[in-house]
Amino acid sequence: MAGKLTKRRVDAAKPGETIWDGEIKGLGVRVWASGARSYVLKYRRGGVQRWLTIGVHGDGWTPEKARSEAERLKAKIRDGLDPALEAKADREADSFDLFADRYLKDYAALHKKASTAKEETRALKNHIRPALGKYRVKDIQRGDIARFHQSMKETPYAANRYLALLSHMFNIAEDWGLRPENSNPCRRVKKYKEIARERFLSPDELARLGGALSHAEKFGESPYVTAAIRLLLFTGARLSEILTLRWEFVDLDAGFLRLPDSKTGAKTIALPAPAKEILSTLPRQSDNPHVICGAKRGAALVNLQKPWRRIRTEAGLADVRLHDLRHSFASVAAAGGMSLPLIGSMLGHSQPQTTARYAHFADDPRQAAANSVAASIAASMSGGKARIIPMRKRG
Repeated sequence: MAGKLTKRRVDAAKPGETIWDGEIKGLGVRVWASGARSYVLKYRRGGVQRWLTIGVHGDGWTPEKARSEAERLKAKIRDGLDPALEAKADREADSFDLFADRYLKDYAALHKKASTAKEETRALKNHIRPALGKYRVKDIQRGDIARFHQSMKETPYAANRYLALLSHMFNIAEDWGLRPENSNPCRRVKKYKEIARERFLSPDELARLGGALSHAEKFGESPYVTAAIRLLLFTGARLSEILTLRWEFVDLDAGFLRLPDSKTGAKTIALPAPAKEILSTLPRQSDNPHVICGAKRGAALVNLQKPWRRIRTEAGLADVRLHDLRHSFASVAAAGGMSLPLIGSMLGHSQPQTTARYAHFADDPRQAAANSVAASIAASMSGGKARIIPMRKRG
């Protein structure tokens, strides 16, 4: 009977030969024509003989290590498991690409807004899949995520958004049994610091923008383009809310836009007089249900960015984004003394802290008090009668 496998026996084996361990039944070494030596375990399961490769001799595997692994595998066989089938399933485990397909079909399409699912599809296609697509979901580690995040350091806001998407996806992978519980590789990957960009138009800039819009209309710009920009300013609505607005959502008599869905769910937007005038005079197309019509028959305007760049350049506002028009609406409201809850209601904010960014535009009561005290002191010092300046009541 052959003795147990040793390094000397394994090294001495000839190509085409299989040698067996004398102590652990089924453990052997197969020598290939190339000279490579593989540790194998032969066993029967359900009346079928199976061969399972344990590892390659010299590639981190020794006879002692192979023997220990063979004992572990035989214990699983005694428990009714089949290590060969487990190994096959492991080799065929979902790649991130396959998982992403399933995520978009079985989760995003069912549980997320269509616009959000579309954004996630684009992010996966253009950025995440090229970096992680070929990895198996179960094998992705924190270092892989950190390298991907680091590769996008020039666009930190996008990098953080994609990190959040990946974290959510790996939580889903755990729910689906594709990864062990509490194994999310995005944990402790530090996000880039984000500095909120707040750009608001001053009265002078608003006047310049108005002039640029009038100039654009005079020289052939689409009335739907200029109407969209004005509606953004006069209502504080989000860009997507204006571009997807349908006439059935417009209630001119009551003065509201009644949106069945938005970023924060169903939403009602008040229409001030300037906005009502725009909608009252805007041409309607009989075969198009959208308020802001695009060039394609029956379709909405898809991209406002290109005409906006022309108009903002004409106005000398090269750094102003379309979203800044919404900020400008809110800043004018705050400077006019409107309460933050009211502003949040007009904008459709779901969280009070989102509106809090505009608090500094409201008059600070300490400033009014200081003005009153200083005016009294100055009047006394000049020999005049002190005049107390009444403080404005806040709504």
